[in-house]
Amino acid sequence: MKALLLAAGAGTRLLPLTASTPKPLLPVQGQPLINRLIAAVRAAGIREFVINLHHLGHLIESHLGDGSRFGVEITYSREDRVLETGGGIVNALPLLSNAPFLIVNGDILTDFDFRSLEPLHATDLAHLVLIPRPAYRETGDFECEHGRIHRRGNRYVYGGMAIVDPALFADAPPAPFSWNVLMWAAAARGQLSAQVHNGQWLDIGTPEQYASVC
Repeated sequence: MKALLLAAGAGTRLLPLTASTPKPLLPVQGQPLINRLIAAVRAAGIREFVINLHHLGHLIESHLGDGSRFGVEITYSREDRVLETGGGIVNALPLLSNAPFLIVNGDILTDFDFRSLEPLHATDLAHLVLIPRPAYRETGDFECEHGRIHRRGNRYVYGGMAIVDPALFADAPPAPFSWNVLMWAAAARGQLSAQVHNGQWLDIGTPEQYASVC
C-alpha cells in the first residue's frame, strides 16, 4: 500500500507562522509535523509515499528529498493552483497504484497507531479514522454505529486518516473541490466504514493551538 500525504494547503488560519513556513514543517517539540507522520506511517510497514505540494512546496521537497534519510521513497504531486483536498487527490492518482491507498493530512498531531488500521471491505470505497468531536469544534462530520457511517452528524469528526479505493474518485473532476462531498455520498450508499481513535489528535488550526503543543 502507498500513502498520500496532503501537504499543499496554505494554513491561512496560522498566519503569520505559515507565511514563510508550510504548516507540515512547523516544529512540535523540535520535530516537524510531517516528520512525525512519516515515521508513524513507516512503522506500519508503508514505505512508498506521494506528497502533494503547493504553498511553499519547494521547502517541503527540500526538507524531505527523496525520503531516503527517513527510510522511505517519496515522489511529489505538484499543484500549480490550489486544488483543495479532492482535486489534490485526483491530481496525485497517476502516482498511486490502482489498489487502495492511505490518505493522511500532513498537518495533524496524533498518536494514532497506523498498524491498527482496519482493512477496507470489498464493498466499501473508504475506511475513515474518526475522532470524538473536540470541544473547539462547533459541529461534527459523521455519526458512526458498529463501524459503519450512514449519515452526517455531530458526534465524530474526520481525523484526516483514511484508506481509500481509487474508484471513489472515478467520476471526480480535475478541478478544486473538497473530497468531503464524496465521503458523504459514499456514506449515503452504505459504502463507508470507520474506526474511532480516542487518543491524542489535533488538527492544529490556530496560533493558540500550536503554542499549546510546541
